[in-house]
This record gives sequence, structure tokens and C-alpha cells, in this order.
Amino acid sequence: MTEDRVLDEESAAVQKHLEITQGVIQRMAENSRSCKLWCVTLVAAILVLVARTGEPQHAMIALGPAVLFWVLDAYYLAFERRFIRTYNAFVDKVHQAQVVKPDLYTVFPSGSATREFFWALFKSFSVLPFYLVAVLTTILSWLLIFPMESDHVLKCT
Repeated sequence: MTEDRVLDEESAAVQKHLEITQGVIQRMAENSRSCKLWCVTLVAAILVLVARTGEPQHAMIALGPAVLFWVLDAYYLAFERRFIRTYNAFVDKVHQAQVVKPDLYTVFPSGSATREFFWALFKSFSVLPFYLVAVLTTILSWLLIFPMESDHVLKCT
């Protein structure tokens, strides 16, 4: 007969559970960082090609990766926040001496996925300003190149 004995913070199983959860949080943060890195790389590369070819309408192609990475980054940040909430709830259980063996074998994100996603998409200081700048840079690049092209056409005729 097994009984659910309370585990304390010195337990190796509790420490391992915390390490696993921290690892998941670190991976989500790394994925978020990678989204930003790839977004800058792709948007800059597309805008450089547009500037070299002089085809301003192609600048709008850079909006695709910017919006895609914005959504993906918000997705990872939402998961990160949900796993942080899970981690903190587990630590609270440890401090209240309420951790039992079944608590150790599941690591699920807590909280509302939809609410966290939309918060990350539209209210996060680490996501919203970054991608707004990427989108606005793309639009501004298009606007700056486009008038020059239309002036050139008018002068040639």
C-alpha cells in the first residue's frame, strides 16, 4: 500500500521537477529570442534587396515574416508565462508542505492560453514595440522608395 507522503524542498525529486520546469521556461525564452533574431534578419535582407532592385512594391513582402514572427513570438511568450505560473504554484506548494508524489509527474502550463496569447500579442513590452517597429520600418521603407520611383517616372516622360 502506497501512501502519498509530503515531500520537502530537499527532496531530489522536487529539485528535479523544478529543474525540468525551469528548462521548459528557458526553451520558451530562447524560442522567443530566436523569433526576434530571425525577424530582423529576414526583414533587413528583404529591404536591402528591395533597395537594390528599386522595386518598392516588393517591400511589402517583408510584412509577411514580421507578422509571422510576431504571432510566433507571442505564442512562445504566452507559454513561457503559463509555465512560470505553474512553477510558482509548485514552489508555493513546496513552501506550504503540500507536495505529494503525483505532483511530480506532470508539468502542464496553467492559465488561459488564449488570454495569455492575446496579452503577449498586444500588451507585452518585449513583443509589441519590437514588431511594431519592424512593421513600421517596412511600411516607411516602401513609402520612401515609392515616391522616388514615381518622381523618376514623371521626370523621364
